[in-house]
Amino acid sequence: MKLSLLPLALGGLTIGITEFVMMGLLPDVARDLNVTIPEAGHLIAAYAIGVVVGAPLLVVAGRNMPPKKMLTILALMLTVFNALSIIAPGYDLLLASRFLSGLPHGAFFGVGAVVASRLADKGKEAQSIAIMFTGLTIANVVGVPLGTWIGHHLNWRYTFVIIAVIGLITAISMAMYMPALDQQKNAPMRQQMAFFSKFKAWLIMFITAIGFGGLFCWISYIAPLLTEVSGFSAENVPYIMMLAGVGMVAGNFIGARLADRYSPAKTLLILLIFMSATLTAVYFFSGNQYTSLILVFFTPCVAFTLIAPINMLAIQTAVGAEMIASAALQAAFNIGNALGAYFGGLPLEYGYGYTSPEIVGIVMALVGAGATLLFIKTTPASELAPSAEKPLMMH
Repeated sequence: MKLSLLPLALGGLTIGITEFVMMGLLPDVARDLNVTIPEAGHLIAAYAIGVVVGAPLLVVAGRNMPPKKMLTILALMLTVFNALSIIAPGYDLLLASRFLSGLPHGAFFGVGAVVASRLADKGKEAQSIAIMFTGLTIANVVGVPLGTWIGHHLNWRYTFVIIAVIGLITAISMAMYMPALDQQKNAPMRQQMAFFSKFKAWLIMFITAIGFGGLFCWISYIAPLLTEVSGFSAENVPYIMMLAGVGMVAGNFIGARLADRYSPAKTLLILLIFMSATLTAVYFFSGNQYTSLILVFFTPCVAFTLIAPINMLAIQTAVGAEMIASAALQAAFNIGNALGAYFGGLPLEYGYGYTSPEIVGIVMALVGAGATLLFIKTTPASELAPSAEKPLMMH
């Protein structure tokens, strides 16, 4: 790994722990602040809203900054806003802190994806982007379980101390190792925002939100699936989730290699179909513990292969507006998170079993595949080439 990519990976680690650890800390936070679990759940929603709001706004606000300065500021924002959670005296300030912590998420990944592709060797742009997202996947293997353990056995506020420290290390490493890339000659803002007037732009966002949302139909309700269907004890769930994190790490790199070698759009189509197949397997075979463990690894592995191809597709499609498009993509990922959790929960509310969310996930993945096929059919073959054959035309 190039040392210049280390700050991006550390930023991904910070964001990954920040985003996902609250799911494991909910009971501890609710008990400490004397609120209900559903009220504590709003802390997760507040973060997601922050991502959706902050992704385009911060990229637009920092459009004239050199990338290194922009990323350093975003890393410092992650540090400061997470530090607010340490000292939040009550629920309201913690809710505000979670919203603020979400603001730099999309912008960091959006700017970082473009920077990573600029730092990459020819034909390895997607692999370079994947290194940044490695931090996000490692967070699910180590950071989130560790943060959850600290919250359970010590104090949930200590978890945010760790997040703030990693955020500060990210900012310092950014100053030390990130090269001072020339500021790109951006197209006028009106021209950049014109990206969102394109049908293909919204098609990419739709593919991301709906297709990737299929994963969250599964992972949002994985705990009761493992305990009630697979028969694992509740004490084993955190360790099993580490296996899911390993699957995410593997899928992240597999997807990057596929996107560099093959057309990102065609890779997406195949992977979304494959994702629907894995969710089908979850529906039918989760009753067996050995099969269930295999699927806990395999399902997020397949889902996270989508990340690099969809990022490359957004960057290649948005010539002159790469950072805005990439940041908006992060907002779409979080919309997919919310949609998957909501739609996946509907059959549960009507009394169906804990494998029923997978039916919704299968449909979402197939709809995403259909939208990807539409993208392919409406795009000239020359624009569907893999990054190894197609230069990134960044201005």
